Amino acid sequence: MQISEFDYELPEELIAQEPLPKRDASRMLIVNRNTQTWTDARFRSFPDHIKQNDVVVVNNTRVFPARLIGQRDPTGGRVEVLLAREVSKDVWEALVRPGHRLKVGAQIRFGDKLRAQIVDDSSPQGFRRLKFEADVPLEQLVEKLGQTPLPPYIRRPSGSSKEDRVRYQTVFAQVRGAIAAPTAGLHFTPEILAALRERGAEVVEVTLHVGYGTFEPVRVSDIRNHQVSSEFFEINDPSARAINSARMQGGRIIAVGTTTARALESSINEAGMVEPQSGQTNLTITPGFKFRSIDALLTNFHLPQSSLLLLVSAFAGYDLTMSAYRFAVQNRFRFYSYGDCMLVV
Repeated sequence: MQISEFDYELPEELIAQEPLPKRDASRMLIVNRNTQTWTDARFRSFPDHIKQNDVVVVNNTRVFPARLIGQRDPTGGRVEVLLAREVSKDVWEALVRPGHRLKVGAQIRFGDKLRAQIVDDSSPQGFRRLKFEADVPLEQLVEKLGQTPLPPYIRRPSGSSKEDRVRYQTVFAQVRGAIAAPTAGLHFTPEILAALRERGAEVVEVTLHVGYGTFEPVRVSDIRNHQVSSEFFEINDPSARAINSARMQGGRIIAVGTTTARALESSINEAGMVEPQSGQTNLTITPGFKFRSIDALLTNFHLPQSSLLLLVSAFAGYDLTMSAYRFAVQNRFRFYSYGDCMLVV
């Protein structure tokens, strides 16, 4: 299939710019693969669609303030840095603006206590490798100086709203390491989690640090040639045992988000069991992929021609996914990170 087949018309006003006042107030399009139909609902009804012995799997990664604003030495020109991946101690791959002006040897300062030097500019994806120098642990300074790295389709500057530090983070975020939120999880509240458990379902956590690989553009025409960049994931033994036990008892595995789905599918063994493990995954899911670990998927609405839309289409089917997206546009759903969601069953 061609990536152009995954395009759709989206009026700009449907791109959510702010979170709703309440996390669980979003709309939820329930898409049924068996009947090839969908129902317009509210996320607050999500527990009503979960059964006893089901397992709801969430991604507990925590977004860190990965966007840094600095000045180039000695000119003082503004430099924007988005940290993408730690290569070694105090050395990071990052997207840098204006990248074309910043070559090996360029010096950047971030306030009085943090400096960086570009030590590599050879990445074909446009990354720069930065070596940071600081008198205190780099993590502490990044937490203090950094801004929440909002996606570019949110048309306001990162750091302009203090609320983003809380709302662009799930209520179950624990493990620091993501540069973007696992957005399907943003709808959950403690009350929703409690309601799931009251229904006899189990909520278990896995980790996949959402990085550049999740949202990098698909640059090929033939989707078979697309490869996502590696991201770190971890599934611990209690989570794996809970998932495998539920499956053996006839329960369903509901993945909250495409990142959770990728982590689970990366850990499934030949016997169809989820194995506890940690490491890097570059699993690329496109139509034709055979899912073996999940039975349902909660996900937000994704960008046209994106790897995330490819994954959803692989799970729900191409025709059903694109028809559901057209319905969502026509019925004024809110799209992308702060937008509404879709439950594919």
